[in-house]
Parts: sequence; structure tokens; C-alpha cells
Amino acid sequence: QVQLRESGGGLVQAGGSLRLSCTAPGSRFSISAMAWYRQAPGKQRELVASHLIGGYTNYGDDVKGRFTISRASAGNTVYLQMNSLKPEDTAVYYCAAERISGSWKYWGQGTQVTVSS
Repeated sequence: QVQLRESGGGLVQAGGSLRLSCTAPGSRFSISAMAWYRQAPGKQRELVASHLIGGYTNYGDDVKGRFTISRASAGNTVYLQMNSLKPEDTAVYYCAAERISGSWKYWGQGTQVTVSS
């Protein structure tokens, strides 16, 4: 079992930046794919960004050009650099890991990001 731990959420003004981190402490194997999702109140969970095998990245349309996903050079850590934040980016952000048959196997507990106008 892999436990994911997110950090870096908080309250920021519109136009500001935040950096989220997700680690898998104690994992015995190297995680090949990781991603960030978010869920706003009353909305479905949606993909923010994914970092797949071979370094291939994918972004949700709403965050392209503003957010950047990256992996640490060593260890099971993924980052999400969020710039030019907007109030509509307010959501709980979840880390996901290990994509198997089109689904993510492991999920974190989430970290709240609130962007004030």
C-alpha cells in the first residue's frame, strides 16, 4: 500500500502563486506516474496535470500555461507549481499515483487551495 502526502495548500490572492508537493514516504518501489486532480464544491473531480512514464505531461485546459507539474529527480515526489492563480482555481487538490488500466490506484487526502479575489 502506498500512502500519498500532500502539502503546500493555503490561501492566496488572485494573481499569486503556490507550490504543492506530494510525497510517498516509505514506498518500496519507484512510482512511474503521478498526477494532480482537484475538486471544487459542487463539481466533479477533474484532472489538473499528470506526469506519466517517459516524462510525458498533460494539463487540463483551464490551467495550461499557468501550472507546471514536475517530478523530483529522485524519490516518489511530484510538484505542482501554480502561477497566476484565479478564484476559480479554488478547490481541494488531490495527488494520485500509479496509473493502472486507465485508473489511478493511489490517492492522497487532499490539500485545500483557496484563491481570494
